[in-house]
Amino acid sequence: MEAAIWGGLVVVFLVAEVATAGALFSLPFAIGAAGGGLAALAGAPVWLQACLFLIVSAASLAGLRPLARRLDRRAPKLEVGAGRWVGRQGVVTEAIPAGPGQTGMIRLDREVWRAESSLEVPITVGSTVLVTRVDGVRLVVLPITEVES
Repeated sequence: MEAAIWGGLVVVFLVAEVATAGALFSLPFAIGAAGGGLAALAGAPVWLQACLFLIVSAASLAGLRPLARRLDRRAPKLEVGAGRWVGRQGVVTEAIPAGPGQTGMIRLDREVWRAESSLEVPITVGSTVLVTRVDGVRLVVLPITEVES
């Protein structure tokens, strides 16, 4: 009976691991539950099964955490939302006046964004700008090339 419970726990922990792909957090507990299940099959008392579960889980967790950290560092960081524009270049489509809070428009790929100058200098239409940060719903830009008007 205990072996079936341990087997069920193995399945639950493996499903949890698949649901949190790449975290390698639930896998050590699945390994520990398998250890408890093997002890149950061997006829060990429940207290020994539980101790084996804890010991094997702790050892597996300690062994797999360095691997999980290495895999996490190698995973590509996907920028989402407006943050993906930081470091990208755009073209001014509506002049950006000088002064704090003064905005114009820029085009990044196929999107048009409200933007302000980080240097608080005017930027003319057609100039190339570099997005330095996102401030709410507007981009803060730095002029790279200035088009004479």
